[in-house]
Amino acid sequence: MSQQHSAAPAPTSVTSSATATVAGRRDWWRDAVIYQVYPRSFADSNGDGMGDLEGVRTRLPYLRDLGVDAVWLSPFYASPQADAGYDVADYRAVDPMFGSLLDADALIRDAHGLGLRTIVDLVPNHSSDQYEWFRRALAEGPGSPSRDRYHFRPGKGKNGELPPNDWESIFGGPAWTRVTEPDGTPGEWYLHLFAPEQPDFNWEHPAVGDEFRSILRFWLDMGVDGFRIDVAHGMVKAQGLPDLGSHEQLKLLGNDVMPFFDQDGVHDIYRQWRLILDEYSGERIFVAEAWTPTVERTANYVRPDELHQAFNFQYLGTHWDAEELRTVIDRTLDAMRPVGAPATWVLSNHDVTRHATRFANPAGLGTQIRLAGDRALGLRRARAATLLMLALPGSAYVYQGEELGLPDVVDLPDEVRQDPAYFRGAGQDGFRDGCRVPIPWTRTGSSYGFGAGGSWLPQPAGWAELSVEAQTGEPGSTLELYRAALATRRDQPDLGAGDAVEWLRAPEGVLAFRRGDFVCVANTTGESVTVPAHGRLLLSSGEITEADGEAKVPGDTTVWWTTA
Repeated sequence: MSQQHSAAPAPTSVTSSATATVAGRRDWWRDAVIYQVYPRSFADSNGDGMGDLEGVRTRLPYLRDLGVDAVWLSPFYASPQADAGYDVADYRAVDPMFGSLLDADALIRDAHGLGLRTIVDLVPNHSSDQYEWFRRALAEGPGSPSRDRYHFRPGKGKNGELPPNDWESIFGGPAWTRVTEPDGTPGEWYLHLFAPEQPDFNWEHPAVGDEFRSILRFWLDMGVDGFRIDVAHGMVKAQGLPDLGSHEQLKLLGNDVMPFFDQDGVHDIYRQWRLILDEYSGERIFVAEAWTPTVERTANYVRPDELHQAFNFQYLGTHWDAEELRTVIDRTLDAMRPVGAPATWVLSNHDVTRHATRFANPAGLGTQIRLAGDRALGLRRARAATLLMLALPGSAYVYQGEELGLPDVVDLPDEVRQDPAYFRGAGQDGFRDGCRVPIPWTRTGSSYGFGAGGSWLPQPAGWAELSVEAQTGEPGSTLELYRAALATRRDQPDLGAGDAVEWLRAPEGVLAFRRGDFVCVANTTGESVTVPAHGRLLLSSGEITEADGEAKVPGDTTVWWTTA
């Protein structure tokens, strides 16, 4: 196992001055716009075709100028990369493909110097099968203390040839893999809710909790401003690991509390973690990736003594439809208000089809789509959806490249795909590579400025005109729309934090709400509508016309006004 963490600078040299640079704004996370960086696809500093931490560091001024408050980095830990780094072999080391701990330290320092906070991924539900604990568990055999740190069980059937229960992997197939014991005989099975290379920890074992509390302190001492908790709804399993009693279990996710997800015991873990976080200055935060049946259950994760934010997946999965959007907005705000947590809003991430492509297709196809759809329609709706999202009370997340209006790459050749779910017989669609293609920075070059040595996934030829270079300073470009929206959001006192909107009368298919002197109108229909012009025009996602106190708003367009 890597011992790279020995190169880390002393904690006292990091936290005092660097964190102070961004510590001025209290409760910053209640209205923060947080930008997700997928490191392998953001910027490549050494020309090996793979993005890295130094590449991210060199592009931090771009993110500052874009107007975001914080950068969330997907995993960069030492890993065999069986699941793009979500299989961690050493939680205190940087994988050499991304750089070193010194690179991480430099990135954190530079971000703080630019007024940006840094949030790192934490993967506590499972480790890599190359993690020292798991390798020891395999070597020591049945009944060893090391196996108690994972879920090892004897199989069912006459010779233990059947899995211990009927749980299915999120990536398809059984959630159990049988091991060959040190003496060469078929032996016990271990639980992995994702790939076989990702064995689940047993959080009933005290050593697991001790280890992760230590990991938290390691990175907090390095100066990170928070953690995004991967599979925050996992970790704790129902007592006895009972059968679920059904097949096609993936169809139940998000609809029912499962014996392996969203168990009440996870909240005890987060209360312990919160005590650690609160010891540190600078308002460090936790963000939960918690897939739950309802937004009300999501609210359990952000009670005052637990986590700070939780991703709003109910909103991400909502169609571009005024009635559906209003329903999920109201439910979200109503659920978060009693626990005093901010709502979060997100449209894309590294696991779902980019919303410029989702909105280009008919509703009802889910969040992983293999059809390009109507590109112009998708971009128009994506721009409108962004202004709607940024107008809502709370915090917003932006996934790298959405500010360029990038579509999903739906026609990647099979031979270049790397999503582990793609190679398993039944599970997720396995087409997440389409949203992970490296983003374009320039019009020319082997990878449009991503790096000097090409890119690990091929980029479409049409991305030259979607690049940062092509869109910078271009009136009406999606990049300039994002820059203007984020600057306006920061300047308008009624935008950002809050827990309510005042709905206004509007034509069918149109959302209209007020927040103080600010008014947002979103036309989700394909036809133009005429609405009152609510004061001074601030911004719109498309061209509108105003006359005699009225505004003609085209289909799939959102408008911001102020009455101040």
